Amino acid sequence: MSAAPEHERFDYAPMVAADIDEVLELEHSVYPHPWTRGNFLDSLASGYEAWVLRDEHWNLVGYFLMMPAVHEAHLLNIAVAANRQGQGLGRYLLDKVAACARGLSMESILLEVRPTNLRALKIYKEYGFTEIGRRKAYYPDHQGQREDAIVMRFFL
Repeated sequence: MSAAPEHERFDYAPMVAADIDEVLELEHSVYPHPWTRGNFLDSLASGYEAWVLRDEHWNLVGYFLMMPAVHEAHLLNIAVAANRQGQGLGRYLLDKVAACARGLSMESILLEVRPTNLRALKIYKEYGFTEIGRRKAYYPDHQGQREDAIVMRFFL
């Protein structure tokens, strides 16, 4: 388990439609191929677990969206603001993901990550996720080509 920075207070709350503009701004600032407004709204409408993390000044510093499916939770999206990366907030959000999945009686968490997202891969591996496969040509890349996804699982 990871702790958020001790000197700071955070507000952790369900994502609502009113959060989407800020979520999109953060999403576009950290991902080369960001989700669309429709992706987020559809996830909320589907009842997926969607949570935001705000600092003591009410700035959005991170979020995640997770889809429960039978006994496995699928982590669809997770992000930390660029200016807050490297401070333990990614691990803190993963703790929240795991707690949420346990609360829904899930047995494991599944996710996909780009092989080129070295920071995320390092965090997931250190957290205890293991690679279980690859999805060929899963993600779009910068040159109009496709990039594989590494599929990882974490048992709760």
